[in-house]
Amino acid sequence: MSDWLRRIPYSILIPCMLISMLGLCGIHRADQLYGPSAAFDRQLVWLMLAWPSMLMVTSISYRPLRHLSPWLYVLSLVLLVLVLFMPAINGSRRWIPLGVFDFQPSEPARLAFILALAHYLMYRESQRTIRGLIPPLVMTVFPLMLILREPDLGTAMLFLPILYAMLFAAGARVEHLLAAGAIGIMLLPLLWGQMSAEQKSRVVMVFTQTDGGTAPPGDGFHLHQSKQVMSLGGIKGSLFSDDSNELVIDDPTAYTLPAARTDFVLSLIGERYGVAGCGFLLIMYGVIVFKGLSVARKTREPFGRLVAVGIVTMLATQSLLNASMTVGLMPITGITLPMCSYGGSSLLSTCVSVGLLMNIAMRPGYEVAGNPVFDC
Repeated sequence: MSDWLRRIPYSILIPCMLISMLGLCGIHRADQLYGPSAAFDRQLVWLMLAWPSMLMVTSISYRPLRHLSPWLYVLSLVLLVLVLFMPAINGSRRWIPLGVFDFQPSEPARLAFILALAHYLMYRESQRTIRGLIPPLVMTVFPLMLILREPDLGTAMLFLPILYAMLFAAGARVEHLLAAGAIGIMLLPLLWGQMSAEQKSRVVMVFTQTDGGTAPPGDGFHLHQSKQVMSLGGIKGSLFSDDSNELVIDDPTAYTLPAARTDFVLSLIGERYGVAGCGFLLIMYGVIVFKGLSVARKTREPFGRLVAVGIVTMLATQSLLNASMTVGLMPITGITLPMCSYGGSSLLSTCVSVGLLMNIAMRPGYEVAGNPVFDC
């Protein structure tokens, strides 16, 4: 036990816990502004499950997952198909009702995809050819298209960055990846044609947004209010302002923010703790990403190295997308802030992913020669 505690990478564990605690503070602030809800208590319960799960994942070696990863990937596809037959909630079919809570299959599907792709790439050289890139691309398309059908554009957007990062780490040629990226850009008009009117309007709002004035109707309302609520915190935040002991609202509509506890929890953190609070939160994500890349570099076992790259890319991309959409740099896609936004499936699956990253850090091992990228 003492040896296990000594080997835990606290430089990853502590930032994760701080992020979750800031998320709780943001959810609590939503209760102050918009009235009491069960979200804070439920998130606290999920944290009491997620943190021990994260630590439990570190207790045994991750390497047996290599043999289970194809089956986990297939199971995730089955669940993604099953969820499409569930009753729609707010126009989306993302959750499977289990009575006590609603399960969101797209959350664990990301980790299952990372494991399966790492298993496929770990000992191959075929990814260094154009033809060898086709199987990983096919593995990506299946979950991506199923998640788009829910529809969940935000989660679907995570799969391509993960694919590219893991291919790069596995030794794929840069020119091949650039060519694939160029093809993807040329296919954007086709993707645009497949997007719903609501998704198109959210993209358009990024280029037509205006600051100040009254909130526009439609999809622009969410973005306007997100920036409005965040700006109310200023540099110090309402907690440290002169009226911190009582809530003073001259214009109650200024604080109106749909999905405040989920998609836009960063706005509430900014309102309560100001620019400093948001900066601290983003630094914590940066620490996890930096330490995760260091884990990938030091891990000689190829499966673990690739899984570490995939997890780090997933966390970095999701954090960047959420923060960017909150301030109007990216379209609003409904993606949550990892380990911070309200949501049990997201919190638990992300903490398990981080626990797997810590597991790899604790067992770098030496099984094969180094990777051509990480040994440069």
